Amino acid sequence: QMHLVESGGGSVQPGGSLNLSCSASGRPFENYAMGWFRQAPGKDREFVGRISPNGVTTYAESVKDRFAISRDNAAMMVYLQMNNLKPEDTATYYCAAPVVSGLARAPEYWGPGTQVIVSS
Repeated sequence: QMHLVESGGGSVQPGGSLNLSCSASGRPFENYAMGWFRQAPGKDREFVGRISPNGVTTYAESVKDRFAISRDNAAMMVYLQMNNLKPEDTATYYCAAPVVSGLARAPEYWGPGTQVIVSS
């Protein structure tokens, strides 16, 4: 199985930035499309973005041009750089794998999540 652990969450003001990290282990990381999801209190979990094994990224419309996903295969890490944060970005953020194109199949592996709070 793949083990995923997120880190880097915290509390920031609107307009601020935060970089989340996801550390993977247990599987050949370079073969997996990785992704980020988020879940606000009382809301369904929603897709944030994904990065393919060869580095092609896809983002939800709500975060496009503000968030950027990257990966370091040697370090088995995936990152979510979040800029110009808005209160509606407040959620628990989850790293997941594999995140297939079009989300035709749910990810098999999830991290425990890291909380992001955006408020004044």
